[in-house]
Amino acid sequence: MFTTATNSLTISRWCTIYYNAVVRRFPRKISPDMGSNKGLSCLIFSLLYLSKTAMPALVCSEAFSTFLHKHCPVVAERFSPTPWCWGGRLQTLVCALIKSRPPVAYRNELIRTVDGGQISLDWVDNQASHSYPESSTRPTVLILPGLTGNSQQPYVLHAINQATRHGYRCVVFNNRGLGGEELLTPVTYCAANTSDLERVVTHVKGLYPHAPVLGAGVSLGGMVLLNYLARKRSESGMVAGITISVPWDAQKSSDSMEEPLNWLLFNKYLTSGLCRAVTRHRKILEKVVDVDYVLKARTIREFDERFTSLLFGYKSCTDYYRDASPDKKLPRTAVPILCLNAADDPFSPQTAFPVNIVQNLPNVALLLTAHGGHIAFLQGLFPRGESYMERLFGQFVQAVFEYPKDIEKACSIKEEQTGE
Repeated sequence: MFTTATNSLTISRWCTIYYNAVVRRFPRKISPDMGSNKGLSCLIFSLLYLSKTAMPALVCSEAFSTFLHKHCPVVAERFSPTPWCWGGRLQTLVCALIKSRPPVAYRNELIRTVDGGQISLDWVDNQASHSYPESSTRPTVLILPGLTGNSQQPYVLHAINQATRHGYRCVVFNNRGLGGEELLTPVTYCAANTSDLERVVTHVKGLYPHAPVLGAGVSLGGMVLLNYLARKRSESGMVAGITISVPWDAQKSSDSMEEPLNWLLFNKYLTSGLCRAVTRHRKILEKVVDVDYVLKARTIREFDERFTSLLFGYKSCTDYYRDASPDKKLPRTAVPILCLNAADDPFSPQTAFPVNIVQNLPNVALLLTAHGGHIAFLQGLFPRGESYMERLFGQFVQAVFEYPKDIEKACSIKEEQTGE
């Protein structure tokens, strides 16, 4: 199944080589009858585009595959990236620049943690829901943003738009220090630590004990979600999970992000964002770290070496990355999980995709596209609105909440394991 996504990359590469070596070098010798190379250029362009519209590879059990094809038909569609926006880097950049931001009105809530800190939650209660007018049983989507993200990210706003359209409630778990709140203790967040997520789930289930909860993690948020589901197993308090563009192996992700072009386009920017957050909370953080030394970090790895690893008690950044990587922990999960990744994601190289692990699990599905970048998956000529990623999210969330018995059966999950 993974071959489907990989073959399109091979075809694309050969089409590009042929065009550069032959058409551009001998433009008038190729098609003398045409009087120019426009006809062949159009043909090559068409071949290139078709090669990039391959069927996604769906890696999962036969039963889970049958469920997804029935209730999430987008998994069987060809992913056709925006014609002028092919590469993973370009998809990622363009998405960050032009993606629309649907209007969302939040209700903010601050909850306290055991260590005396606080977490900012942004709720969309969806009181006008016709499908679930009773608040106590209205399904809840718990969203975990990426590395420096919060409830204002376009992908979060679009996810909320999808969920509320079906009548569901949403709550965004903002990592400490990123939701506009002050740090009360010198503790932030990391991909391996799931204590704050456990606190949030306990709080949400305490408010609505009869409402099912689905976790949705994006990038680093997906790492936290998967680590949490692996640790809590059948006691997670969630009925299912979905991740978008999760880095499966933190070490390989770091290596990819330190390639010169990726560092210039992404790593440098994200590191600056991390440093800005430290600067904002400098007064309390300087009690436990050398803030000036931290602010000299030029890569995410350097930041993690000087700040994250130290703050969370790791002997080295390597130890932290090993603990944060969710790939080998998937066998310990006990709820249905759908994971979307693109083979050209500069943040999560395809060599790290846990294909061999997933194909032996009944409850995890890995959906791989040849193109799509990082949290992008842009389609259409003017890709500002909903695209492949949003449609997949909407369909899966609806499938989980509307057909709970079917998905439990497809994933070989006993009823008591869902935590309901």
